[in-house]
Amino acid sequence: MESNLKELINPSSTVGGGVEDVYGEDRATEDQLVTPWTFSVASGYSLLREPQHNKGLAFTEKERDSHYLRGLLPPAIITQQLQEKKLMQNIRQYQSPLQKYMALMDLQERNERLFFKLLVDNVEELLPIVYTPTVGEACQKYGSIFRRSQGLYISLKEKGKILDVLKNWPQRSIQVIVVTDGERILGLGDLGCQGMGIPVGKLALYTALGGVRPSACLPVTIDVGTNNEKLLNDEFYIGLRQKRATGKEYTDLLDEFMAAVKQNYGEKVLIQFEDFANHNAFQLLAKYNTTHLVFNDDIQAGTGIAELIALEMSKKANTTLEEARKKIWLVDSKGLIVSSRKESLQEFKKPWAHEHEPVNNLLDAVKAIKPTILIGSSGVGRSFTKEVIEAMASLNERPLIMALSNPTPQSECTAEEAYTHSKGRAIFATGSPFDPFEYNGKVFFPGQANNAYIFPGFGFGLVISGAIRVHEDMVLAASEALAGQVTKENFDKGLIYPPFTDIRKISAQIAANVAAKAYELGLATHLPRPENLVAYAESCMYSPVYRQYR
Repeated sequence: MESNLKELINPSSTVGGGVEDVYGEDRATEDQLVTPWTFSVASGYSLLREPQHNKGLAFTEKERDSHYLRGLLPPAIITQQLQEKKLMQNIRQYQSPLQKYMALMDLQERNERLFFKLLVDNVEELLPIVYTPTVGEACQKYGSIFRRSQGLYISLKEKGKILDVLKNWPQRSIQVIVVTDGERILGLGDLGCQGMGIPVGKLALYTALGGVRPSACLPVTIDVGTNNEKLLNDEFYIGLRQKRATGKEYTDLLDEFMAAVKQNYGEKVLIQFEDFANHNAFQLLAKYNTTHLVFNDDIQAGTGIAELIALEMSKKANTTLEEARKKIWLVDSKGLIVSSRKESLQEFKKPWAHEHEPVNNLLDAVKAIKPTILIGSSGVGRSFTKEVIEAMASLNERPLIMALSNPTPQSECTAEEAYTHSKGRAIFATGSPFDPFEYNGKVFFPGQANNAYIFPGFGFGLVISGAIRVHEDMVLAASEALAGQVTKENFDKGLIYPPFTDIRKISAQIAANVAAKAYELGLATHLPRPENLVAYAESCMYSPVYRQYR
């Protein structure tokens, strides 16, 4: 299979409409000799300090001679597999998740391939460390644990100079940018400049789970201040010490950033907006989705979840989108969203305002609407109370309950609560991981409804097709590809998602589906279209296996 994959493509024109694999990052170039380029050929002490090329004790005898490493390393030569075994043993000895997070970030800064090898091979164990829920704690304490910059910080001080700031980043062939302004980090609120942990974590998953080259990823934080008084008074806070800029000052900075990104990196760079507050997130997506390749999985969740479900329902039932929307009801902080509230609703909520008498809380809404599925994405912890879960169980033999908010304290309910209050009948999935739970002699395995299933493969599909715009049908194509990976064995265990251990295979399927939709819609620029998109996606995926140096 490996050799067949490698025959499918020309290594000099693999990903992103023909971006050459200079650093030997893709699976298709695993067997090729590479030169450890930085700005010049890295050798000697500088090679050991270059995370993209450092292999530590895995440098061969020949490489130690060729690259002036003699005497700079102990004489032992060990394999990458043994390095991985040692590091996993070390990481497991740490007591707190934050210690494990810091150890992994240190590893990424000194040996990039080994970091991603650990993450790929131990994804279920390490995902909660590099992503939710631990990344939330890391962001809260980012100033205290900050050691080395891992992305670009663009503040109000850089206004008028953002293009120059982008040019300071050493990599030129950027394909995916994750950007935040830190105003709504997970369910933790305004963390200002310290929200950088989110773009860094997301892009680690774009590489480990989706296969995007690390050299093509750029984390960005837009610092316009923070309204978090605790951070403003924290001597270790790393951002601007001022209240958040709003209005024209804010939009001008974002406009300059978006224009500079397009000028510096071109039309096909994917920009994922991450953890912006709703009042900015919807406006930014609407403003730039016709001029840039942009995506926001926060709001293409929430009302976006509802819209995707309605789109799929209208497609399967051969009915109108408006009719499908009537099967879906939303509840916000003021209760059920109904037509009598329409004038006071934000624009994105108005399509979901149906005819019904006002209902001011979730429990009464459940009793009135009698839903089969309950999805939470509000960030309000424990909002699925005992009474709400019992009501769902009284209405359905197998109620589907999805508590998607992150991190764990913001989850709408725990696994224990869902299974106990439904008497073991709930099909349950969460945004943050929960351990298996035993109820009445049976062990239940909570599914993790994590957006990490979707966004890495989704972004990779845009990259390999050279897409220039995101269309909602692409998001739907990604969802359908994920659903297609769920087996009967998964269903029998009460799981509605496949195991994360298969995530690279899943991401390849998602990427192929998204790319196919991009070609179908005429939005792909990487021509001609590869004959087998799944095989092509697999061959283009980043491989963390060490390369042999000339």
